[in-house]
Amino acid sequence: MDITTNNALQQFKNLVGIKFQLYNSLFTALPFHRIEKTGILLSLFLIHCEEGYRKKQSPQELIESFLKQYTSYGKEQEQLDLLFRFVQYSERQVVLFDALEDAAFTTVNDVNGPGTLKQLQSVVEQTHNEEALAEKLKDFSVRLVLTAHPTQFYPGEVLGILNDLSKALIEDNTALVNTYLQQLGKTPFLKKQKPTPYDEAISLVWYLENVFYQASGRILSALKSGLQDINCDKNPLICMGFWPGGDRDGNPFVTCDTTLKVAETLRKGIIRCYYYDVRRLKRRLTFKGVENVLQEMEDTLYNNLFLTDQTTDLSKEDMLNTLYGVRKVLIEEHNGLFLHHVDNFISKVEVFGLHFASLDIRQDSSIHEKVLSDIVEKTDSLPRTYLSMTDDEKINALLNVTKKVNIDELSNDLNKDTLKTIDSVKTIQKYNGEMGCHRYIISHSTSALNVLEVYGLFLLGGWKKEDLKIDIVPLFETIDDLQSAAAVMESLYENPVYSKHLQMRGRKQTIMLGFSDGTKDGGYLMANWSIYKAKEELSAISKKYDIDVVFFDGRGGPPARGGGKTQKFYASMGKNISNKEIQLTIQGQTVSSNFGTIDSAQYNIEQLLNAGITNDILQQKATLTAEEDALLKELSDESFASYSALKNHAYFLEYLAVASPLRFYAETNIGSRPAKRGGSAKLNMNDLRAIPFVGAWSQLKQNVTGYYGVGAALKKLEEKGKWDELTTLYKRSLFFKTLIDNCEMAMKKSFFPLTEYLSGHPKYGEIWNMIYEEYELTRKYILKLSEKTELMADYPVDQLSIQMRERIVLPLVTIQQFALTRLRQLDEHLISDKVKSTYEKLIMRCSFGIINAGRNSA
Repeated sequence: MDITTNNALQQFKNLVGIKFQLYNSLFTALPFHRIEKTGILLSLFLIHCEEGYRKKQSPQELIESFLKQYTSYGKEQEQLDLLFRFVQYSERQVVLFDALEDAAFTTVNDVNGPGTLKQLQSVVEQTHNEEALAEKLKDFSVRLVLTAHPTQFYPGEVLGILNDLSKALIEDNTALVNTYLQQLGKTPFLKKQKPTPYDEAISLVWYLENVFYQASGRILSALKSGLQDINCDKNPLICMGFWPGGDRDGNPFVTCDTTLKVAETLRKGIIRCYYYDVRRLKRRLTFKGVENVLQEMEDTLYNNLFLTDQTTDLSKEDMLNTLYGVRKVLIEEHNGLFLHHVDNFISKVEVFGLHFASLDIRQDSSIHEKVLSDIVEKTDSLPRTYLSMTDDEKINALLNVTKKVNIDELSNDLNKDTLKTIDSVKTIQKYNGEMGCHRYIISHSTSALNVLEVYGLFLLGGWKKEDLKIDIVPLFETIDDLQSAAAVMESLYENPVYSKHLQMRGRKQTIMLGFSDGTKDGGYLMANWSIYKAKEELSAISKKYDIDVVFFDGRGGPPARGGGKTQKFYASMGKNISNKEIQLTIQGQTVSSNFGTIDSAQYNIEQLLNAGITNDILQQKATLTAEEDALLKELSDESFASYSALKNHAYFLEYLAVASPLRFYAETNIGSRPAKRGGSAKLNMNDLRAIPFVGAWSQLKQNVTGYYGVGAALKKLEEKGKWDELTTLYKRSLFFKTLIDNCEMAMKKSFFPLTEYLSGHPKYGEIWNMIYEEYELTRKYILKLSEKTELMADYPVDQLSIQMRERIVLPLVTIQQFALTRLRQLDEHLISDKVKSTYEKLIMRCSFGIINAGRNSA
């Protein structure tokens, strides 16, 4: 362990580990019912669990023996009441731990070290690559797209306390910490109602205003101070995207009205930020020639914020012209006093315009097919024979639409709303600028027709080809779709009408690649490898047609959904993969855990910028050789075969539904979207969303999607005599090393003693043993490959954080498994009374703390 890592570990132990123990003692004063006993009993229960699992006891045996040994509770309701209090207590311990980590962030992480912009600028100066950096920054950017994918259980009120608690901890203000902990004790963690899409949007706009706006300003100011010729107006280095209110894939609650309302909220949000910035500027710029100008800008911003009839007298261009004028006066007449404040404000206006974040529209391809069928049946805007045409004939008909559809003639609300949404994009672009809404993403894209159906729908909605300011973005998700993506895009590039559209859009094509469904479909290795190869093939085919391809990655927080060491993933892309931009979704807990404070947001955005820039200008692209390529393909194929054998097991989904809280996801009120697509009662892999799928394995502490098949694949290649090749690949390829690192993280969060009682189950025992054996096999071979004695040995701070979090959460997973066991017993005996609903509530309550403690575990 080097000195820097050792210092970070020691700081973590001091600022998080020790302080957690100290402040945790304040919980005994929390205003809970009978709290004085709860804290003591929970501590005893944790030790009882640790000892019991070493003795191979089941969660039911553990809880029953604990209640008998340490309490006098004989009635079931009394016992359940205690378990609910344990959950309440543990939930708040998790918040305290989160706050301590946030408070220690800038001390534990080297904010000027590897991966930061200061480190990048230093290396650039040493290697005399200033011109290369300036050239790269002309067309490179990072786009972070905030999504409504529900993996965050904290209500907004708790997030607010967490934020204030972190500040009090930084200041070591024990009295204030105690006050906030008491507030936490009285604040409900439950959401009694599902949030609406607009509620989700409001929650994320808070992060835009209070975190991303400030962090982006800092980054851009730092870059401009080092490179004077950066023009963020021509190329915003940081872009924000937004899905709540625009993502209607499987979400019946997102309508055209929602989309327009969210777009207006985004516009108001950025104007509010500008308004406060101008007021702050006025306090400093009290000079002749600028004071009145800023007062006029403040008045205009005020009118747009509070007077609803004045929403068109403001533009990004006018604001910039005014600020450039102020800048000129400061330089020429006032010695450049406070110039840095003006430059910081200019950077923000250049980046955020009047849109704040680009609102993406997303819908499933199957919906477009239904809308077109309705149009054929009810109108004459498409040929009557359309539905019986070949794909090529349909494409020709769609590209030659001349008549706008009368929306009122369509048969159902969803079809009408689809066309209304297409029309609403014009309204959003009018008020928020083109960047306000310029992308339409198609889920489950499997063909060129799926893309051109959307093109045709825009024509049917009244848009003209020559004025179609929309980027159509196919989303390839399953393994089969990823493998055929290049052929689909080539057919689009060869289509003369679509080719002309791309020319109008700057010869740029954005393609979205989904990690979550790929992992669910093909397992960890196959999904990651398929995406890597798809990017190579799509880069090559796009280059052939002189198209700049931009990859938009649908990534979740955990490794199983494309998360983990994200910056290393981007740094590992070889020279055969386009690197014009980095675009990725920031989902659920990743927003609060990686971008929850200005410091953490700045650090993590800088890490992404550094990763994308370093590859090009420092020529550090470790492109795979033909032999390494073949080796990874062989590994992926073997892993896929192993994962498929598990997935195709007759009881696979039934095991997950019975042993985990999967079936309760829809009732947790954490997101506006249903837990699965479609309305069928039967659970199947196609309809099941990736988030509850991955999250259920996480709460089961088996994390199948993060490692299953890796050990089997490594073993197979060792048996073929290729171990030396694998160790060489591990040492040389950052891509492969990052895959293994993330795999170790998923395994570190696994805990098989929790469910070992299922190993002998007559129906599910075979599946449990398959998973456990693969875990042990993967662990054995990963440690052999890394030449380490424990998982995550290269990341001791993260390793300790996970260990401490898993210890906090151990009582919760134990209680949840106990409740699931009792529920199965009641179901088997056909018992249906109110105690059954109490166990169901207990399962759901445990989910909150388990997910939050994992930070990116779903």
